[in-house]
Amino acid sequence: MTNEDTTTIGRRGFLGAAGSLAVAPLLASASSPAFAQAGTADSSASVQSSDRRKLGTLEVSSVGLGVQNMGRTYQTTIPSRLEMINIIRAAHERGVTFFDTAEAYGPHECERILGEAIEPFRDTVVITSKFGWNIDLQTGERRPGLNSRPDHIQLVVDGMLKRLRTDRIDLLYQHRVDPNVPIEDVADVVKDLMDQGKVLHWGLSEMGINTLRRAHAALPVSAVQSEYSMLWRGPEDKVLSVCEELGIGFVPWSPLGVGFLTGAIDARTRFAQGDIRGIESRFSPENLPANLALVTLLNNWADRKQATRAQIALAWLLAQKPWIVPIPGTTQMPHLLENIGATSISFSAEETTELNAAVSAIKVRGQRLPDAVLAYSAVEAPEKK
Repeated sequence: MTNEDTTTIGRRGFLGAAGSLAVAPLLASASSPAFAQAGTADSSASVQSSDRRKLGTLEVSSVGLGVQNMGRTYQTTIPSRLEMINIIRAAHERGVTFFDTAEAYGPHECERILGEAIEPFRDTVVITSKFGWNIDLQTGERRPGLNSRPDHIQLVVDGMLKRLRTDRIDLLYQHRVDPNVPIEDVADVVKDLMDQGKVLHWGLSEMGINTLRRAHAALPVSAVQSEYSMLWRGPEDKVLSVCEELGIGFVPWSPLGVGFLTGAIDARTRFAQGDIRGIESRFSPENLPANLALVTLLNNWADRKQATRAQIALAWLLAQKPWIVPIPGTTQMPHLLENIGATSISFSAEETTELNAAVSAIKVRGQRLPDAVLAYSAVEAPEKK
């Protein structure tokens, strides 16, 4: 990403490169993004995230940590493995117990980083991973399409356990719905894994609503993971109400709108070649100026609450439902501390109503993702014969 105002690039300066790498695998049949964010950070070591929330029956910290970007080679930098481990351990020291990764992140490398980082305190945290992309079990090579065949899932989980240095995965998601495999067959193999003690809870990501209902009927689902933020409120149409009805928790990825809600993007921003946001119509020169009304709104509330834009955006998510647990990702320690600090911000009932009304009044222009990526979301699994 290039921006005329290069003096402000420090807080979220790697987002342009991160954006392309986060969703490029989807364009080639791979994974979904969970980005670092932008803004100023309170680096106080006294910040704590002590409150907890429930995803179904699974208790986690109210803000988690996504580790998707920790194994990437950026166009401008390569995250230091040692520093990524330090960030994960610092999160744990400050009360974060919920860590999110996937087979597709790296692929495989982010699981290795997370496994090494949490090994000293494995029993005090909740870790997730995801299966479903067609990834070579040994090499991590991304292959076309999806793969949720039951025999493949068993082997994928065995590989996850080795990389994560653990004997169980607390929450295992299907990363995207396989249009060739009935969800009941997926639930059956996950139940087998639970019976073996290798998996404790399961969830789905970006699935169709009917598939969610069928999955939950076959085997109770603990959590749904989908994009959700002030910038993309699609889950409010149906997904959140179904989760509430069925007692399923909700985990927003990209809770800071791929950096947009932190103020890292303005009307002058132009994206680097390969940055997925350059082909997302919500960030096009035609739509971006109108969408910046969200950043102005966040500026006002940040001043009002003596917080950062990122903290207000996360606190807004937390205020929507008591079973929503965002997982902002970062590769920088100050950003981690800033995000954790969002748990100290609260809104009164009147403030929540006021803020929700202001957010609703801003009509976001453009699609959240290119059509080739959106094709993997809201997919319904085939009926079981």
